[in-house]
Amino acid sequence: MAERRAAGRSAVEPGFLQFNDLACESVGGKEQESVESDGLLLFQVIFATDEWFAPAANLLKREQPQFIASAFTEFGKWMDGWETRRKRTPGHDWCLVELGVPGLIYGFDVDTSFFTGNHSPHVSIQASCLDPAPTFTLEGDRTGMAASDSQMAAVAKLGSEAWPELVSVSELKPGFSDCCHNYFKVEYKHRVTHLRLNMYPGTYTHTVDQQGILQVPGWEWAVFRLGHPGVISRIEIDTNHFKGNFPDSCRIEACTLTPEEEAQCIKSRWNFRKWQVLLAPQKLRPHLRHHYSGVELTLNRPVSHVRVIIAPDGGVSRLRIWGRPTKAAPSNQHIAASKL
Repeated sequence: MAERRAAGRSAVEPGFLQFNDLACESVGGKEQESVESDGLLLFQVIFATDEWFAPAANLLKREQPQFIASAFTEFGKWMDGWETRRKRTPGHDWCLVELGVPGLIYGFDVDTSFFTGNHSPHVSIQASCLDPAPTFTLEGDRTGMAASDSQMAAVAKLGSEAWPELVSVSELKPGFSDCCHNYFKVEYKHRVTHLRLNMYPGTYTHTVDQQGILQVPGWEWAVFRLGHPGVISRIEIDTNHFKGNFPDSCRIEACTLTPEEEAQCIKSRWNFRKWQVLLAPQKLRPHLRHHYSGVELTLNRPVSHVRVIIAPDGGVSRLRIWGRPTKAAPSNQHIAASKL
């Protein structure tokens, strides 16, 4: 994500923007009283599965989103929006919003301002008219929190996963100023009191294997030339400080390349099929130093290069590799990185 100029409206705006914003924090009040007169708000986010980086209540702010480069919390970068942990289990994150004023929905503006590398790739929106309204609410600063088992059980009684769909699963654009407003026109002729906003990860059909490792079609990887070619005996993968955005898993491959072969690999963007497994896929945990040695390492011959693969994405603080050198070190150091 990066700071950029304040988001503006697109040149061609959808007609539904002329109507009232039924979810805005400035709309309505308990018992139909004015917000300005008593400060009581009828709108509210009544449930969210996860609010690790930034709470869902930010979705309803009247002010334009802002970006403060120096603002951080103990959980990571402060963001003026709703941001959850990277999904590491099957399913997706979602929240429930009670509208400020019940009414007919003509369209949505899903604003991704400033989420330029961490926006939700896809979204869908469901709706219902609940009478009586649910009594549970979320109070206080929810940053760093997730729904408890009791909250999940309570909200499950609403059956919101079966509510009518106003916006089917749709792609969201990143939060740059020229594309942050994602407009969705709605053809739904029924009164609405509550919305369910679903945020989907890049691949929203996650499954896990018997080790609990997330199975995804894409991953990130980086290639390293060892300082000294040799036999590797111990590896450390450190996810220190990555608490909500650590990789779900990693694996490490290795090979031996001559300088000429390395140059060809770089030229071909590492379209290379001679990698052998050094460390089979391992489930990772947040904010932890992971150590691997002995029978966990499956290659006993000298290697000169390793490829570290993390799935599906996330952050690693440090990579350390120990072993027994077998010949002189290369004349320089090189790191090549790419992604698939």
